[in-house]
Amino acid sequence: MSLIVELIQYLMILLIGIYTYYSFKVFSYKNRIQQFKAYNMLTAIIFIIHFIGNATLLLQIQSRKLVILYLGEVLMFVLVLALNRIFYPKFSKLLLRNMLMLLAVSFIVLTRLSYDDAVRQVIIVGCSFLVCLIIPYLIMKLQYIKKFGWIYGVIGIGILVIVLIAGKTSFGATNWLVIYGVSIQPSEFVKLLFVFSIASLLREEINFRQLCFISAMAGVNVLILVFQKDLGGALIFFVTYIFVLYAATSRPLYLFSGLLGGSFAAFIAYKLFYHVRVRVMAWQDPFRYIDKEGYQITQSLFAIGTGGWFGMGINRGLPTDIPVVESDFIFSAISEELGGLFAICIILIYASCFVMIVNIALNQEDIFYRLLTVGFSVMFAFQVILSIGGVIKFIPSTGVTLPLISQGGSSVLTTIIMFMILQGIYMKGKVQKKAATK
Repeated sequence: MSLIVELIQYLMILLIGIYTYYSFKVFSYKNRIQQFKAYNMLTAIIFIIHFIGNATLLLQIQSRKLVILYLGEVLMFVLVLALNRIFYPKFSKLLLRNMLMLLAVSFIVLTRLSYDDAVRQVIIVGCSFLVCLIIPYLIMKLQYIKKFGWIYGVIGIGILVIVLIAGKTSFGATNWLVIYGVSIQPSEFVKLLFVFSIASLLREEINFRQLCFISAMAGVNVLILVFQKDLGGALIFFVTYIFVLYAATSRPLYLFSGLLGGSFAAFIAYKLFYHVRVRVMAWQDPFRYIDKEGYQITQSLFAIGTGGWFGMGINRGLPTDIPVVESDFIFSAISEELGGLFAICIILIYASCFVMIVNIALNQEDIFYRLLTVGFSVMFAFQVILSIGGVIKFIPSTGVTLPLISQGGSSVLTTIIMFMILQGIYMKGKVQKKAATK
């Protein structure tokens, strides 16, 4: 059995390596036949990795529930590919396949960590895709969505204020609402409204007075998140605004002064909030506080070190020793059981998504959609950096989830919404480009 698990582990590393290579190679293909073959290969690898990962679990656990869950996941993948191909033949095939690959890895790891969490995640993802199927159509058809910048901003601030007043505190941050027994994280949805707001407000040339009002609105979002002690979310909002502002104005002064101001704000937060100082202490010398403050990060480092380049094999490590491993520290579980090479490929797949989103932005003639895409690209990339950086001790942990992989309904739903918005913008850009060439 151990030999079989080990051989499967090497096969999974080989397959995701091939997938990663072609997820970048496809950018250079101009011939449609080459693109068609590459996308078929990517699709096949997704299903093969998903199958052998679940087969490895089934060999060791031998539960009928795993078979039922696996078949449900396969059905969902097939429906997602088929429905998007029927309704949106011009969509970005690479962006969709990267999503499915990340979700396939998520389902394998979550099933290994907690069957109940995996079932809940699969149901949320399936419902999210079904509900979000209409989003690309709305993005392509509704022209007036670019006109409500202040409304998006006020609604977002209102939601955050409600959470600040009536929210539930978890791991030191008051960023959850419990509605009829269901916990949601509203800041995940406000992120989308925030990007819509600043893209709308910065789409036209503005004077300094207007810029001050827009910056004040963005600052209120960040300050509320700071008061909620959701510093990871505050960082994402702040960095996203700074880069969208730079993209809209092309003034390096705004970029560098914003980053300098953010550094000063981080120092103030360190002085004001105890739990921030605890995380910094754990980051600086986790082994000194291994019994308490540094326990989570030390267990993460042990897991990554134990996994090495090739991993222990699925269900062969001890990832459950890491607190909150299914959400904040799921990258550690991937590194321990699937290996460092596999984990690096995951990072590169995220990079492939980022490159694709940047390409979408560059192909937009409308400044609103260009800024919207820039905002989403920065938000997505920075969240990945915060999540993985905290896990590997590159930066202090901020409690940010890994997009599409970590357990969390609010996180995965908003990420799927964001990607479907990007699909709509991608198709809109292609239509505009085709019309311009006629």
